[in-house]
Order: sequence, then structure tokens, then C-alpha cells
Amino acid sequence: MVRALVVAVLAAAFVAQTVAALRPHIPLLLAATTVSLAAEGVLYRWQRGVVSLFAKSQADLTVRHVLRDLLLVVGLLRVGEQDRETAYAPLVAGLLAFYALHCAIQAASVLVRRTRTLPVVTRNIDASALRLSPAPPALLRRPGPRLLAFGLPSTAGLLATAATGEPVGAAFGIAVSLGLALKGLYDLLLRLLPSRRPAGEQEVLDWFDAWLAEYRPTVGLYFSGGASSAYQANMWLEPLAALRGRPLIVLRERFMVQKIAATDVPIVCLPKVSTLMRLEQSSLQVLIHPSNSGKTSQVLRIPTLKHAFVNHGESDKLSSCNPYAKAYDEVWVAGPAARERYATAEVGVEDKDVVEIGRPQLDAVRPYAGPPAGDRTTVLYAPTWEGWDGNPGNTSVIEAGENLVRALLADPGVRLLYKPHPLTGSVDARAGAADRRIRELIRAANRAERAPKRTAPYAELDRLTRELDRLTTAAFRASADQTERMLLQGVPEPGRAAAVARATAAWEEAYWAALPASEHQIVTDVRPALYSCFNQADLLVSDVSSVVSDFLASGKPYAVANTSGLPEEAFRSAFPTAGAAYVLAPDAAGVPELLAAVRHPERDELAGARAELKRRLLGPDEPVSQVRFDHAVQALCASAREHRARMADRAAAELPAQRRETAPAASA
Repeated sequence: MVRALVVAVLAAAFVAQTVAALRPHIPLLLAATTVSLAAEGVLYRWQRGVVSLFAKSQADLTVRHVLRDLLLVVGLLRVGEQDRETAYAPLVAGLLAFYALHCAIQAASVLVRRTRTLPVVTRNIDASALRLSPAPPALLRRPGPRLLAFGLPSTAGLLATAATGEPVGAAFGIAVSLGLALKGLYDLLLRLLPSRRPAGEQEVLDWFDAWLAEYRPTVGLYFSGGASSAYQANMWLEPLAALRGRPLIVLRERFMVQKIAATDVPIVCLPKVSTLMRLEQSSLQVLIHPSNSGKTSQVLRIPTLKHAFVNHGESDKLSSCNPYAKAYDEVWVAGPAARERYATAEVGVEDKDVVEIGRPQLDAVRPYAGPPAGDRTTVLYAPTWEGWDGNPGNTSVIEAGENLVRALLADPGVRLLYKPHPLTGSVDARAGAADRRIRELIRAANRAERAPKRTAPYAELDRLTRELDRLTTAAFRASADQTERMLLQGVPEPGRAAAVARATAAWEEAYWAALPASEHQIVTDVRPALYSCFNQADLLVSDVSSVVSDFLASGKPYAVANTSGLPEEAFRSAFPTAGAAYVLAPDAAGVPELLAAVRHPERDELAGARAELKRRLLGPDEPVSQVRFDHAVQALCASAREHRARMADRAAAELPAQRRETAPAASA
């Protein structure tokens, strides 16, 4: 309704301005123009979606601004004496010159943007040799806001002239607009000078080849995806950084460079396939893939690399045994259950190519330490999202979420942590609506509880938040572009990774300490992480997802919501990760018995089953997952080196024969 109202006001203002210019009617012209400008400001401040809609319909801000000024000029020309056209001719000429400068600025802005669009974007790498510089002001890069800002003096001057009848107001306003435009054009033209431009494409590529030769990477994390999928790569950052050798992160989308969480590992973004292929001549031996994407097939064409698919989580979903996995040299899984899953699915992945490495991320999950201490039982409800296939059994949010939350909140001894999947509601609007209702139930419970606030710990938490942000977040101007960020995100300070680890641990401790013991929490920010929530929870309630598999590392009780419509035994058989779970029906009738089993371990009949399932899903406790992960990487690196040696020997053996065959032809 707000969008419709703003659009209606803007349209009505233009209609009124047109009528006022043609009649003419100066008071109406002044009022309509003022309302039109105010509506533009509202659109750009609060309704960016409508701005995009106007642009798609060929009615962007430039068109609207030209029309607004044109109607003002028409209104002025139709008012007053017959010779007004002659008197106002210089003003019209000045206005046209301003619009010509606007077009020139836009052309120069495009050229500057092209010179600043490098074929390689980096992070954690010293790129000072590329003559990088700060970006031009945002106004010089965005034609709509620039025209609105630079053209405002001329529009205001025309309004003043319409109100007073004196052309001096319009002359002054147009002169100011011309001065602003000339200054903007001058600034952009300076940036096009050879000494001010960043390095050219070939120079950047030569620099990148030299950096690869100097750094000599051995293992890389390859990732491509949408903005909301960055978590799939982020969960592998710490295991990657702890590997022997020289790790590297390879991205394909420019925006993803800033989506990757804090890490000291060098990051390179190679948007073009031709640039990506330069990795073939590098020392890189293995690429690890946490997800499948359309651009994965491009890097699989590099013959000198070995590829391992590690996935971003394991569950009983079909996505955990995708047929695409057979495109990789090896598929690395957590434990025997995933190996069996691939064999059962018959998707073309041979058993010899499956390697069990555990889940290195789970080394930070604390093991079960007994029943809840005190009078509070912390329950983590972490449902998954609805998925792409529309299967109603994917997520419990739609059919069971509200019932589960109501049943948990009804127990006065429960503290609920609600952490929904970040993609909840992205496919099915019902899931998004249910998620919002669940959040309101939790907020209402907190209001009714009226828990006392702890003030002292929050000061410490604020201090630690600032410290952690300083270590993990680069400070950029609002107008910074990728090249400026690349300049500012050079080689990290020595010891930063260890400092981030210490600051994160301190922040998590302060965060949980600062929360009132009886206050329920909706956890949707990046911090605290899921595994930190695991360590706080006495019980997990979730769906058939990788969250369940990961939580098994703790050995704590967990429950799975059965919204598939299958009988319980059939449900357990179909989804092995639910084999050691307490299965909850959509009506949440079993919640009281579940809580009793958590609080009284002697009633927990599934403790032994959880321990056995943990071994099947995640593998043995020793050696730890990080060690097994590192061994798998080193073995595949050795295989890649052997493959390169064989190919080099074969090429050397074949080359003389080719020369003998081509020599007679050359002499003939």
C-alpha cells in the first residue's frame, strides 16, 4: 500500500505539473513540482524496489527529471510577455548544456568503471603493484542520483523564476548545476589518465601468474553460488586453513569475495573461464568442492587438478547423493553411512572413490556432559528449509513448527533457541509465513515472562563485539567498489587468525552469559554460530537434515519432526539419521515425554543407539576429523603429482615422433 501510494502521488504530481504548465497556472506548477521532488526522495530513501521497476519500464530517474524540467520551462514560456522566449533562450541553452554534460559524465563513468573492473579480484593478497586507488564518489557512478543531486539547483532556480518572474534565479541555479557537472566530469577524466588508471588486463594477468608462481598453492577450496549460499563455503574455512601446504580459495562471482567470512587464506575470484584456466599451469594440485553449481563443470576441465566433493553437510536428503558427484575424482564423506547411501542410490559413484574423513568442523562441538544443570532445559529448534522439490517432509516449519514451539514454550522449565535455516521461505511462502508466526510466539512468551535484564554483562559483550568486528570486518567507505576493497584487503596482519579464534571464543562466552536465563532467543545473525548453539543446547529438535548429523557429535538427545506422513517405523527406515531420534508427530504430542527423557537420563532409551549412529554417520573419534581430512588431501595431492608426471613423460615421448612426421612435410 505504501508503494502504491508513493507511485500514485508521483504520477498525480506529474499530471498536475503538465496541466499547470499548459494552462499555465504558476501556484499549481510550483506545488506539483515540489511534491514530485519530495516523492523522488521518498522513493530513493525507502522504496528502492519501485525505483528498479521504473527503470525496467524505461521511466528511470533521468527521464523523470528531464520531463520535470521540461514542464517547468514550458510553464515559464507560456506565462508573461511575448518576448519571453528570447529572454529565456540563454537559460534553455544552459539547461541543455547541463544535460549534455550529464551524458558526458555518464560516458566517462562507464569508461572509468571498465578500467576498474579487473579480470582478477583478490583478498588477503598484496595487490599494491596494480596501481589500485579509491573509487570515484558514488554520485559520479550512479546516473539517476547524480542527475537528481546536480540538477536540483537548476530545478530550484526554475521554480524561483516561476514564482518571482525574475530570470536571475534560474540563471543562478543553472550555473551551479553546470559547475557541479563540470567538476564531476573533470574528476572522472583525471582518473582516465594513464598514470591514474589501475593496471590493464594483461598486466593484471601477468601479475596473477607471478603471484601463483611465488605463493605456490597446493590445495584450494572452489566455490560458486548465490549470495545466500556463502555459508556452504564458510563452514570449510577453518579446516582448510589448518591443512598442511599452501591453501587457496577460488571463487567465480565478484560479490562472493566479501561474503566469505574472516580468514587469512588468500582468496582469488576468477570470473572468466579463460582466467580460470590459468590455474592449469600453477602448482595447485587439488580443489575441494563444498557444493555443486553450473560453473563447477568449467573447472573440472582442468586436467592437472584433482577434485574432491566434500558437500556442505550430510543428511538423508537426495541432495546428499547427487548424481553430479560422479564427476569428481573422489567423494569425501563423514562416515560409513554416507558410503552406504551412495551405494544404495546407484548414482554412478564407485565405492573406491569414496573416502571417509569425518566432519572437521565438529571438533569444536563439546560432548555430552550429563542432564541439564539447574532448573532450565535449553532446547534448540533448528528446522531446515523447504527445499527446491516442494516435498512437504523437508521442513517441519509449515505443518509442525508452531505446534512444536507452543508445546516447548508451555513448559516453564524450557529455554528455547530458535535458529531457522537462512533460506526458509525463499521457495514456499507458507514457510516464510509460518516462520514469522513462530517468531511472534517466542516474542510473546518473552513479554509474558518479563524476565529481568542483566545490564553488566552487556557492556562486556559490546566491547567484545567491537573487538571481533575490528578483527573480522574491513572498514570501507559506502562508495567503495571492488577495486578499492581489493586495495584495502591486502595481506592480513601476522597472528590475526589466532586472534580471531580467541576473540570469537570470548564473544560466545560473553553472549551466552549476557542472556537472561529464562529468555527465549531467536538466533538469525551470523553470530552465534550453529555449533555454539549446539554447545548450549541440552536437546535438538530438527528435521531430516545435516543439522541432525552434526549434532550427533555431541551425543546429546535429539528429536526429528515427522511431517512426511510415513508411519514412525517406516520413517526411521527411510531416513537413517532418525534411527536414534525421538520422532515427533506434527501435533507435537510427544514433547512432554521427550523433555522428561532429557532431564532424567535413566529414561533415555536411545543413548546407546545415538553412540552407534554417531560412529556410522561421522566415523571413529580417533584420529580426529581434521587429521583424517588432512591425510585425504595429502593423498590426493600425491595422486595429482603422479598424474602430472605421467602426462609430462607421455608428452615428452610423443613429441619427437611428431617432429619426425612433420619434418618431411615441412621440407616438401
